[in-house]
Amino acid sequence: MRKFSFQHKAHEKFYYYRGRFLKLLMHALLHFRLLLRWLVLSLILGCVLGVVGTEFVNCISFSTKFRNAHLWCYALMPVGGLLIVFLYRITHDKHDKGTNMILASLRSEAQIPVQTAPLIFISTIITHFVGGSAGREGAALQLGGGLANMFGDFLHMREKDKHILIMSGMSAAFSAIFRTPVGAAIFAMEVGCVGTMQYAALVPCVVSSLTASYIAAKLGLPLERYEIYPVPELAPVTALQTILLGICCSALSIIFCVILHRTEHYIKKYIKNPYIRILAASAVLLLLGLIFQSADFYGTGGAIIARAVHGEAVWYAFLVKMIFTAVTLGGGFKGGEIVPSFFVGATFGCMFGQVIGLSPSLCAAVGMIALFCGVTNCPLASLFISAELFGQSCVPYCLLVIAVSYLLSGYYGLYKEQRFYYSKFTDEHISHKTRK
Repeated sequence: MRKFSFQHKAHEKFYYYRGRFLKLLMHALLHFRLLLRWLVLSLILGCVLGVVGTEFVNCISFSTKFRNAHLWCYALMPVGGLLIVFLYRITHDKHDKGTNMILASLRSEAQIPVQTAPLIFISTIITHFVGGSAGREGAALQLGGGLANMFGDFLHMREKDKHILIMSGMSAAFSAIFRTPVGAAIFAMEVGCVGTMQYAALVPCVVSSLTASYIAAKLGLPLERYEIYPVPELAPVTALQTILLGICCSALSIIFCVILHRTEHYIKKYIKNPYIRILAASAVLLLLGLIFQSADFYGTGGAIIARAVHGEAVWYAFLVKMIFTAVTLGGGFKGGEIVPSFFVGATFGCMFGQVIGLSPSLCAAVGMIALFCGVTNCPLASLFISAELFGQSCVPYCLLVIAVSYLLSGYYGLYKEQRFYYSKFTDEHISHKTRK
């Protein structure tokens, strides 16, 4: 009997451990299959958006150079504006919500139309050709999200999986256009839900972002890096100066967001017809150009950002850029708000450094990151982007200013569809919409 009992228990243990081993093996195979699936999909998406993103940047660069060489392009601003409105009307995209629609789609609160990617590609190029004050990242996020959504529909993916694919597309397009692959991957996971990270999208976002950046490099798109000098050692005095800069930039980020949202609201409220609206915006932009006798505030302003990082900026540049950008986007032209926020942060930071006696070059770089964090509410992405743009020597300053700007910017932001799921001020879960 004892021998039988011992053999019975041995058999029970054998079947028990065999069952556990097979279960673990099955889970490992399922996870490995999931990894292979996302690797293949994100590699395809990264390659496609690497090519599309590179061509998009080349088109914007050509448009900017052509406009700078032929000043008569500014006179075409009303024509370009009418063409943009016409394109959106004939494609039945009358209520275009831009990047907000992409963010809403991540929560299944909106559907991304098929025409989103080609429309934003063409309309952003038109905006830059005629001198509208806008950036590229809004187009990047819409390009990436739109193409990824089309890819997901083609593969008949589940809604939850399609959300991950859209984030992967956003990171790939952002990476190709800005050449900041690490920051791009984190930004796509962080921007939709503030206070939480969509870690299920980690593999596809990272792989697609790195792939898109690699493709862009092979196609000849240069890295955009800034040399900061001098960078003093972070000491009590310089830390206090940096905190003060962070406080100022957080207030400026709130002002910038409010100006953008209120300008768009009032223009749409008092000028119902989109054709008349964009004509009025064109007239105001051309008039502002004549008043300030400068073309520095049209387009992306990349050259002005570079000058600010080298320690040169006029004191009022950040104020004027906010007005130009608000009129451009509120009037109906297409593009993004992040590059203008870089402009605002860099020129304000440069002026701040000149006033308080801290390196204007360093303050311009830190101001760029502080404004970016304040308007996007993405501290981790801001930190990685700062390291990619300015190198490791600026990271302590950027980390400090990011912390201050993130806290004090409150629940304001560029994107109306951004949601705050964790409080900035207390240890509690919330469900807060972006303030306008």
